[in-house]
Amino acid sequence: MADGDLIARAVSGVNAVPAEAWDAVAGPDNPFVSHAFLAALEDSGSVGPGTGWSPSPIVIEDARGTLLGALPAYLKGHSQGEYVFDHAWADAWHRAGGHYYPKLQIAAPFTPATGPRLLLSDEAYASPLLRAAESLCLQNDLSSAHATFIEPAQRNLFERAGWLLRNDIQFHWHNRGYESFEEFLGDLSSRKRKDLRKERARAQDGVEIRHLSGRAIRPEHWDAFWVFYQDTGARKWGQPYLTREAFDLFGERMGERVLLILAYEDGAPIAGALNFIGADALYGRYWGCTVDRPFLHFELCYYQAIDAAIERGLERVEAGAQGGHKLARGYAPVQTWSAHWIADQGFREAVADYLQREREGVAQDSLYLAARTPFRKG
Repeated sequence: MADGDLIARAVSGVNAVPAEAWDAVAGPDNPFVSHAFLAALEDSGSVGPGTGWSPSPIVIEDARGTLLGALPAYLKGHSQGEYVFDHAWADAWHRAGGHYYPKLQIAAPFTPATGPRLLLSDEAYASPLLRAAESLCLQNDLSSAHATFIEPAQRNLFERAGWLLRNDIQFHWHNRGYESFEEFLGDLSSRKRKDLRKERARAQDGVEIRHLSGRAIRPEHWDAFWVFYQDTGARKWGQPYLTREAFDLFGERMGERVLLILAYEDGAPIAGALNFIGADALYGRYWGCTVDRPFLHFELCYYQAIDAAIERGLERVEAGAQGGHKLARGYAPVQTWSAHWIADQGFREAVADYLQREREGVAQDSLYLAARTPFRKG
């Protein structure tokens, strides 16, 4: 597609774009849209043939071939690994005689963390990029395009382009300038402070916890975490999304943006949590264990993440999708956003009506949850 002096095209993967050019439009803040992360998914076989995630990034360039913007996009043959659930939409479209798949997914695969989805050198290129995504759908008989976990600053760019907005709730921890975990506990009600201290004490009893990043993460650490990840993946998704090689590539290519927290008992690793470090947030991604210990999940995934965020001066911890149990542990409800473009006008109108009704329910849930945080009132 050409737009004046601009050229938009789909490429075979982020590896088709020089890393320096991709990262120039992606920016340094969010690890999940970096060339290193997305290329690691491709090179490890976590996305690509046989996965239902076919890399198809859309790029926009000037006449000299300078990259001005990009969409991390995938042709999808299913709705797995997205965490914004559209199975009911797919079922309704199929019952009406249509084909919902394939569709176009604009996302960081398997990653329910907020971030930029329009990677731009200038906001002026947002509209041409989204028109290119729509054209790709029309030219290839794709039912729809979906951008998930959009950072709040980009919502208006999708809305101005006429995409439908959808919201949901996650639980994030917010750093109010704390210098320690104890200072954070001071903001909680007395009963909640006692509860959290008891949980931490029980989880840490007889356990050594190590934080590893960069070159400190060795192959044996990834081997241990792979066992944990496989166990969790088998129970949650049927099979893990990431391959074993993906973890090696994360360590090799972006190890300083990785925080691996491992728990040891009698010198052997028994549990672990994998986090990625952004410019202003710590993103909790995967967890697993081989020994069931009370509260160890909360300790590694939530409390140790808070410790790490305070130590690094980060603004928040995003601990992943779902999980109302995070509320009692100081993680507050926040709204997350996705944007959707649907080719068929009738189906689009039906989805728009559904989203309006869904938003009303989400708003009520947000008010209910916000009133039940563990923080001191008044």
